Amino acid sequence: MLFRLYSFVIYGMAAMSGATLVWLMVSVVLSVGMRNLGIQPFAWLFTSAEYGLLYMTMLGAPWLVRAKGHVHIELVTAALPEGARQVVSRGVALTCVIVCVILAWKGADLLLTNIERNDYDVRAYFFPRWILTISFPVSFGLMAVEFSRFVVGKDLMHSGQAGIHE
Repeated sequence: MLFRLYSFVIYGMAAMSGATLVWLMVSVVLSVGMRNLGIQPFAWLFTSAEYGLLYMTMLGAPWLVRAKGHVHIELVTAALPEGARQVVSRGVALTCVIVCVILAWKGADLLLTNIERNDYDVRAYFFPRWILTISFPVSFGLMAVEFSRFVVGKDLMHSGQAGIHE
């Protein structure tokens, strides 16, 4: 039950990331179209595209880790024997967990600082900054969980095959 809920969250975030990508396309086309017609685009249009880039990246990242869709190079792991490849792959995944935990911790610290100081992004509109920075601890925390599955699970992050295999 808990694993299902967790998976629902991961896939839901990926779906929101995809929807954000669609919005980015719409907002850019709308903005360019308005400029070509001599109309000043809405201020929130540009701002929403900027925020969308952050949210798209952060919301989709945990799913990409789960799907092994992140960029990694298998040149070294393909040359290793099976036992060494497992050690290296799990070591790389453990390093990724450590980095993600540190970034989640620092992101949580930034989030709490933004809340404590009542920080606002004041470009187009007054927008509470914590709404942006909440994505850091959530996303990096979930990426740490996903990478940890490659540390202790039966599945490895690296296939041991160099090149493109799609």
